[in-house]
Amino acid sequence: MKARFLTLLVLVAALVIGMVIPAAAQDEIFRVAVVAPSATDDLAFSQSMYDALVAIRDEMGEDAFQFDFQDGTFVVDDAAVALRDWASSGEYDLIIAHGSQFGSVVEELAPDFPEVSFAWGTDVNTFGLDNVFAYTAAAEEGGYINGALAAEMTESGVIGVVGPIEVGDAKAYVDGFVAGAAATNPDVEVNVVYIQSFSDITLATEAANTHVENGSDILTGTAQMVVGPIAVALDDGIPWFGTQTSQAELAAESGMVFQVYDWVPMLNDIMAQIDEGVLGGTSYTITLENEGLVMEISEFAGMEDDAVEELQAKIDELTEGIVSGDIVIFPEEDMEATEESSD
Repeated sequence: MKARFLTLLVLVAALVIGMVIPAAAQDEIFRVAVVAPSATDDLAFSQSMYDALVAIRDEMGEDAFQFDFQDGTFVVDDAAVALRDWASSGEYDLIIAHGSQFGSVVEELAPDFPEVSFAWGTDVNTFGLDNVFAYTAAAEEGGYINGALAAEMTESGVIGVVGPIEVGDAKAYVDGFVAGAAATNPDVEVNVVYIQSFSDITLATEAANTHVENGSDILTGTAQMVVGPIAVALDDGIPWFGTQTSQAELAAESGMVFQVYDWVPMLNDIMAQIDEGVLGGTSYTITLENEGLVMEISEFAGMEDDAVEELQAKIDELTEGIVSGDIVIFPEEDMEATEESSD
């Protein structure tokens, strides 16, 4: 009788273990939810984060990492609904608000869910909250390199820049581009137009056409509306310099150099902190030095090998100068003016 009872206990224990182990394994999955203002294939800001998450999933496997990505959510109120729903569910280890317009929502929402980790960008403000990470990109660094290269390449001496709204990493890129061009050739004229929209492709196309009509033989820009200016560059057979993600395939033979945002190292560090029980309080800036910013030469530019090697050598030289501090992107007086305009 005693033996039968022990056998029964063993069978029950086995059943319990059989039920518990899969649940525990499932709990080991790191889950992320992201809201972003534009499409995952926007060739710009939203795609940079989506690509990073896909890379992490490919590296870790779906049995260890999963994410939900709600794109095309430019309206802040719509994003707020999604963020609150995710936080309330308790299903996610990290909730990301990928857009500077979402900062006020994170600031208001995070205190209601102190056990949930949030991240948002581009900004460095964690609002003094222990469950908020913040992140930004030193986009002026790649902007400077692109501006310097463009200033050496232009034949007309006129370059056109199509910007969205004068904020965040978009402004940083444009300011850096202008600084790089001016430092390389002060005689080059860099015309900047902000169209006051991140997504208005028609308006961005009109701005790019106007630049060309006014003598620009090189174009650049930032945000998801750049698909319009890229088409203009292709139609007119002039070089295009890009940022945020590689636009090489779309830009084809017009594409030259792209500053690519790589959020993977930052996200890996955030996940490691969360695993250790640290839910926030850290700000991140991706840079050339920490390889969060990567300069890529377009594979479709059609340049000879010698020209590619020469271009890469110039990129390496400028990168080394920026990382070492030998190149100061913004002189002190310009930096003060930039900070005042951002207040």
